[in-house]
Amino acid sequence: MQPRNMSMSGVVDLAAVKSAQEAKAKAEQARAEAARQGGGAVGAVSPASLVIDVDEAGFEREVLQRSTEVPVVIDFWAEWCEPCKQLSPLLERLAQEYNGRFLLAKIDVDANQMLMQQFGVQGIPAVFAVVAGQALPLFQGAAPEAQIRQTLDQLIQVGEERFGLTGLVVDAGADAQGEQAPAAPEVPAGPHDALLEAAVQALDAGDLAGAVQAYKNVLSDDPANTEAKLGLAQAELLLRVQGLDAQVVRKDAADRPADVPAQIAAADLDLVGGHVEDAFGRLIDTVRRTAGDDRDAARVRLLELFEVVGGEDPRVTSARTALARVLF
Repeated sequence: MQPRNMSMSGVVDLAAVKSAQEAKAKAEQARAEAARQGGGAVGAVSPASLVIDVDEAGFEREVLQRSTEVPVVIDFWAEWCEPCKQLSPLLERLAQEYNGRFLLAKIDVDANQMLMQQFGVQGIPAVFAVVAGQALPLFQGAAPEAQIRQTLDQLIQVGEERFGLTGLVVDAGADAQGEQAPAAPEVPAGPHDALLEAAVQALDAGDLAGAVQAYKNVLSDDPANTEAKLGLAQAELLLRVQGLDAQVVRKDAADRPADVPAQIAAADLDLVGGHVEDAFGRLIDTVRRTAGDDRDAARVRLLELFEVVGGEDPRVTSARTALARVLF
């Protein structure tokens, strides 16, 4: 069967997203920081874990949920399929070479007929992708390597531009069992500590605009600085709700459920008030009910609130899964 390229030009709304160069720079900064620390960074994965076997029971966890962190490429294959024996090793090699910019999920169609039907697979090998819960057909058949690379580059660009997915940090010192390389020795204070301290002092003084600017100054030089990203998200949230009349905002949200700005403002207040699940649920429902720019605005704000709470929080994990279901 001849391979068929699937254009992804309609997936990206360039007017509503950051440039690919900015997203790529952030990814490179994250990888450079992990390398500087000598491996073992929080959230780092081993090279072996870039290629996984997936079945129907693990699809939601290993594909849908992971697709909110990194583009997931799906290789539908079978043991009896001769073209699969050419394509699958190539995809596995590219997954290692791309070093965390995408995750390869291999699905045996003989053992997972339901997944094959859900994706509308007519023949194998067939390659799809899932990005932030959205399924995209890539190509069918044993395509040439140059064509596959071009398709993967487009996929990664989509993930970066539209969803801010900069890939996984790979620890080359970790083996398949998850053992980490020895931790690097402690390093001196970083060059941005003074700016970070200034931002904290501005927050304590109630100078939210000053704190926002201080955090942005750090990120302009170090886009992967975790402390600055978290601080900026918190400071911007506080700045947005400053001066809002909570009663008016909540009444507007209740009276106008289809008004996306009203729902976003109410979600901000929910989070500041400690009602994390309410904030997440409100925006997920808004994403479900809307489309186009309105949907994208609600989704982006939800991702910003994830940053405020922290990616390791189980409430964020649950909300990411719920968002992936809505988008998928």
